[in-house]
Order: sequence, then structure tokens, then C-alpha cells
Amino acid sequence: MAQAPSSRTRIRRVPKRGLYDRATIAAILDESLVAHVGFSVDEQPYVIPMLIARLGDRVYMHGSTASRMVRKLSAGVPACLTTTLVDGLVLARSAFHHSMNYRSVVVLGTATLVEGADERADALEAFTEKLLPGRWDEVRQPNAQELKGTRVLTMELTEASAKVREGGPVDDEGDYAFDVWAGVVPLALTAGAPIPDARLRAGVEPSAAVTGWAAARGDQTICSVRSADSSAS
Repeated sequence: MAQAPSSRTRIRRVPKRGLYDRATIAAILDESLVAHVGFSVDEQPYVIPMLIARLGDRVYMHGSTASRMVRKLSAGVPACLTTTLVDGLVLARSAFHHSMNYRSVVVLGTATLVEGADERADALEAFTEKLLPGRWDEVRQPNAQELKGTRVLTMELTEASAKVREGGPVDDEGDYAFDVWAGVVPLALTAGAPIPDARLRAGVEPSAAVTGWAAARGDQTICSVRSADSSAS
């Protein structure tokens, strides 16, 4: 279901690429390992890359209690969270019309500190599962000292928008007679064979979660979130 964009989230540049439905926004956030979180302190802007995880209508991030970002966002400083997935290089017949196929999300608002123990635990599990599904149940859980030094922040998806480009190049009509290859070079995040840690004890083999994820990502083509007949221009 699409939500009405706010004056701040409405896509103005090529507005037909703008998407506001929660399912599309959630899918892009779920596929994104890293988001960039922007905020300003004393008129100095900062943009910090962060691991994110989504639970319901909220996106979560975490950091050290000593982190300036954690302190400032906890105090209610306005924030902007963005993420982008690059799906392909769009090679046109002219240099001007070269582009990329991508899926991006922008979330605006303020972050709040997660105080409840259950919500914090769910978020910390979500971070681990974001890196590798099934990993949380395989490893040691955070201890009291680690929890004491960690803060979890959350932003609601109240003001959020997605922007998606798909398809091939859109050249000027006169350039279609120019004999140079044009099209799309697909891009995808892949995984190589797992590399064991130097101090791994003898006989410890990668779990099914590790080998299965690596095998899947090694042969994965990132799928589109929109129908194949949508416009590329």
C-alpha cells in the first residue's frame, strides 16, 4: 500500500521513478547491508556508514556509547538515512545518456534511543541475522559488558521514499544510427568461498548457514522490485 509522500520526500527529479509503498521501501532496506546516516552538529554536516536492520515500520542502527553520532541522534538531532543498491551500468550511445540502474531509499526524521530490553535484544539479533541468516543461534550471545557499551537507535519509516531506475539506455533519436554497443551490464553483490580464521580450531567446519549463504550469493542475480514493463526513462 502506497503512503502519501510528504513535501520533503516527494521525488521531484524524474518523479515517475518515485515509489512510496511500504513494501518497496522495506525490500530495499532489507537488501541493503549499509546505509549512510547524515546529521549536522554546529553547522558541520556528517555522513556515517552504518549497518542497518529493519523490523516492521522501523529501521535500526547501533553504535558505541562513546559515539558522537549516537549521542547527537539520541538528543533528537534531525537525521537523514539513505541507501542505494546499484543493479547495472547503463551504457548509451552518447556519453551524456550513460546512467545506472539502481534502487534507493531516503528516510527523514529523528532517531530515538531504544530503552526496552526486549526491543534491544530483537534489534541486536536482527543485525546479526542481517549479516548472515541463521548466525545468531550459532554464536555466543552478547554479554553484560558488551550490552553496557552498546546503544541501539531506531527511526520510524513515517517519512520515506524510494527511487528506482530500470531498463536500457534512452538515447536521442539521432544517436540510434550510431554503431556503438549499447545496453546494460548487470551488477550484483556476490560472495566468494569462506576463508577460515587463522585461529580456528582444528576440525571446525563452516556451518550450513555459512556455506549456504555464500553459495547462494555466489550465483545470485539481484531481482527488480518493479515489473519488467516499467519505463526506464
